[in-house]
Amino acid sequence: MVQTTLSETTRFEGVALHSGEIVSMAVHPAPADSGIVFERVDIAGTASARRIRVSPDALVESSLCTKLVNRAGTSVSTIEHLMAALAGCGIHNARVTLDGGEVPILDGSARPFVSAFQKAGIRPLRVALTAIRVLRPVQVAIGPSWARLEPAPQLSISFEIDFPDAAIGRQSKDLALCNGTFVRELADSRTFCRQADVDFMRANGLALGGSYENAVVVDGARVLSPGGLRHADEPVRHKMLDALGDLAVAGAPILGRYIGYRAGHALTARLLRALMADPTSHDRVEIKPGQAHCLPGLGYGTEPAALATSI
Repeated sequence: MVQTTLSETTRFEGVALHSGEIVSMAVHPAPADSGIVFERVDIAGTASARRIRVSPDALVESSLCTKLVNRAGTSVSTIEHLMAALAGCGIHNARVTLDGGEVPILDGSARPFVSAFQKAGIRPLRVALTAIRVLRPVQVAIGPSWARLEPAPQLSISFEIDFPDAAIGRQSKDLALCNGTFVRELADSRTFCRQADVDFMRANGLALGGSYENAVVVDGARVLSPGGLRHADEPVRHKMLDALGDLAVAGAPILGRYIGYRAGHALTARLLRALMADPTSHDRVEIKPGQAHCLPGLGYGTEPAALATSI
């Protein structure tokens, strides 16, 4: 199996969730072994100062989003939905240019990114793909919340959440993230929050770009966002989407099982660091053509209509 990139550039413009600023962003094709690299075109200076290569070394622990910072102090945040879309579509190399510090939130899910990538098409590169294979369990916890990676022949995610609001409550889901599952089951699930959390964040200068159009907002048993939920268990599906995006910061696909209990961005960041810090917990393996079904991306189609019809 070989690495991939986009066949052509895709472009997006929208509000940044936390700053409220309008951000223009483009996702460009990139050569093999580039990985995913963000470039802040709004910042003067050298290319190395503007660019942030996606890797666990660049992760900054944050409970509200996934944030990366390079050695020059340049940052990019709220990357999780874009990273999930890239990973879920099996895109391994891309250069992302943007004129702000946050990826635009769009509709709060990964669906707009997936649709654009499907329309653009994906191009194979003539370099073999390697993956990070989990060899033994690694687990981290913050209070009652925990996240774990353990050996498995393919990427899978199991997640459980528990919220006091009746509109969410306790939800759990378990999926093998292969053969188009991400596109079919998770890509359209939106970020969610409680109305009380929205009030608190805005009082503290956060979520200035949030709205009922780019997040599912609940208050007790009520879903305040127009149209209600896209899935009865949309919140836990979105948590799984976030987990895939956060795991993609590893810089290579993961062969292993992720289990999260009331986990979030900070826990997954800590888990990735723990995995990388222990050389006995993982190794690198070349993915053979017959193993393609073990990773996201295979079988989801190349047209936007495949969001509903791919197998």
